[in-house]
Amino acid sequence: MGVTDPAGPVMDRDEVDRALARLGQEHEAIETSLLALQDHAGRRLLEGADLTGVTKERWAAAEASITLLWAYFDAYTATLRSAREIRARRRWSSREDLMELTGLLRGDTVTVPGNGKLSEQFSLGTLVDRMNELYASSLDMVVAADAVWSALPARIDLLAAELQRTRTLAHSVGVRPGEHPAGDDLERITRTLTRLREDVVSDPLAFWVPAEGSSAPGGGRPDTTVYDREARALEDVRREIDAVLTVRQDAEARLIRLRDVLSRADRTLAEARTARGEVLAKIAATEVPVVSGPPTVLQEQLAMAAEYRRQAQWHRLSPLLESLEQKAEDELLRARESLTAVTAPLAVRAELRGRLDAYKAKVARHGLAEDPLLVERYDAARRMLWSAPCDLRVAEQAVLRYQHAAAEQLGAPYGGPQDRRSESS
Repeated sequence: MGVTDPAGPVMDRDEVDRALARLGQEHEAIETSLLALQDHAGRRLLEGADLTGVTKERWAAAEASITLLWAYFDAYTATLRSAREIRARRRWSSREDLMELTGLLRGDTVTVPGNGKLSEQFSLGTLVDRMNELYASSLDMVVAADAVWSALPARIDLLAAELQRTRTLAHSVGVRPGEHPAGDDLERITRTLTRLREDVVSDPLAFWVPAEGSSAPGGGRPDTTVYDREARALEDVRREIDAVLTVRQDAEARLIRLRDVLSRADRTLAEARTARGEVLAKIAATEVPVVSGPPTVLQEQLAMAAEYRRQAQWHRLSPLLESLEQKAEDELLRARESLTAVTAPLAVRAELRGRLDAYKAKVARHGLAEDPLLVERYDAARRMLWSAPCDLRVAEQAVLRYQHAAAEQLGAPYGGPQDRRSESS
């Protein structure tokens, strides 16, 4: 939209003709802009919408501005028409005509409806400035509302469709409100999106962020904060449901692995209990830890997991399987540690037997197998190690005495701590 020159002295004919030509071009530009505003999709939507909040307030003001714009344009048109009629009276305008034309084209001679007054008078230039201001503010409001309506409802509808698919899938795997946190999240997201769409449709300007430092009409962007937050929440729910689906696909294999791990733990504990009886019978004066039985709670939970699978309660099976898998591994480790602790005395006896036989072989290689002292000490240590119950402490001393005697016969020093213990005994 154009701007006129400031008022000046009486215009000559050429100045009048140039001004009329420029004003005619301005008139066409103004009319084109007003018609475009009138036909703008955003304006038509605003006109038929049930508005609320800030949009309702601003649209009421914009409607008044648009009405006033047309009134201003009509006054502008009438004044321009009058000026053209005066100029068309004669080819060579008289001074009186030029004075009248100067008043029309540069003076405050345009009477328009007033804002809170009966009427106001402006020059054509001032009137164009006023129209520019009203047009810019009205167009800004219309473009902003249209931008929000063009962007957000469609995106919300797409997200809502994805939400519905996710709800259907969630229901199929037992993720329901009140039974699983993800089901509660889906209900909350549904309520939020429904409310968000209603708010966007009725009050689009509440979701508009103006561009800082921009004076262009419609400068800014739709505020997608709430939409983005719910889209992220839905993505989190989808990942949770994917995890549940994975459980559904792998449940049988995981249950089989769990049964195998718990079975191995039970067998290991049974072996530990058998070994404990053997240790108590064969080893004397030794503290042998008690072997506990398999925890019944794990078997109960395993049965519960199988029931969840049978009833397709995947959302409950998922966390239970994760917990059971860790507990089963812990139970197998505990069983192995128990077996190791129980059989430790047998391992000590086996180590002493191996050491005794190793020294006997060494003595034999040096031709001392028939040495009376060595034979005596070997037989004493062997009786202790191969008799039941075996006193490991006494047997160890006997082995050390044999080692010491063998070292002396072989001429090798034997001054380790164990040897000193044997000498002191």
